[in-house]
Amino acid sequence: MGLPEEELVSRSKAGDTVAFENLIAQYERQVYTVAYRFMGNHEDASDLAQEALVRAFQSLKNFRGESSFKTWLYHIVANVCRDEMRRRRRQPVISLDEPVSTEDGEVWRQTPDWTHAPDRVFEEKERKEYLQNLINALVPEYRLVIVMREIQGFSYEEIAREMDCSLGTVKSRLNRARQALRDKIRTDGELFPAKSRLMS
Repeated sequence: MGLPEEELVSRSKAGDTVAFENLIAQYERQVYTVAYRFMGNHEDASDLAQEALVRAFQSLKNFRGESSFKTWLYHIVANVCRDEMRRRRRQPVISLDEPVSTEDGEVWRQTPDWTHAPDRVFEEKERKEYLQNLINALVPEYRLVIVMREIQGFSYEEIAREMDCSLGTVKSRLNRARQALRDKIRTDGELFPAKSRLMS
């Protein structure tokens, strides 16, 4: 029988790496899932999930047990992803309408033409991918509150504290994010049940 989580936390804080590995083993998949919801692709999600786990180990001495270890860990994942999103927003945006300079002169970027693509039948996997694309299309502030509330299950108060904003701002952004998702889904043909929690 494994050690209780409190004991694993205590040993991990003392520098026991084996205890930490046992501690996070049950959360690794969820950590990846949260990172994927933020970033929208496997490569970034894997990299940032690993970075979050490293940061968690380095910061474990600051864990005081005021929340569950899971909540504390998910906060770290959210912060790592948010930092990366902010870093990318500071980078210059490349327009697909501009040519690329090469040794042979300028060439135009080519993107696939989906105009005549056949209609896709959205099974469970496709619906999840579609939802992820919707989340990715949200502006960062809306994406953040949706992931923290609907994926991570944070309270409004926790989100407000993490984002350093008022409770009213959190609720406003969440309502606008949900409305943006509903509008897009309605436009695309109501692909999800109306009673879906995310869309309610």
